[in-house]
Amino acid sequence: MTQETDITDPHFVGAKLALFLGDHLAVILRDACPDIPWPGRLDLPGGGRDGDESPIQCVLRETHEELGLVIAPGALRWARRFAGPTGPVWFFAAHLESGRARDVVFGNEGQGWRLMTPQAFLTDRQAIPQFQDRLRLYLGDMG
Repeated sequence: MTQETDITDPHFVGAKLALFLGDHLAVILRDACPDIPWPGRLDLPGGGRDGDESPIQCVLRETHEELGLVIAPGALRWARRFAGPTGPVWFFAAHLESGRARDVVFGNEGQGWRLMTPQAFLTDRQAIPQFQDRLRLYLGDMG
């Protein structure tokens, strides 16, 4: 994994994952409930920390809950810590083979999921802006 390699962070509040299945990005359409942040917007797998889990445990658990995929920690290629509105957050990237899309079992959060090209996500007005920025940073680092 490039960038941050010592991922022991007792103060983070959540984690997100840019999950590539082949050349496409797994994207979740958030619920349209007005009482949640970014209702009805395009999101990436991930969410809030449970207990004292690590950033990696958090992002892998959330991805399993939301997409039903079990991802090995070794599949994570990139990690970076960011300041979030409620505390530090982590952003990861992982690449799996395209056939893993058949293994997706959508969870009970959100309206659905889809595959998008990274460029489509980066230019879609429904995508959550900070995740567009973080994906752009990852893609730039991977050059």
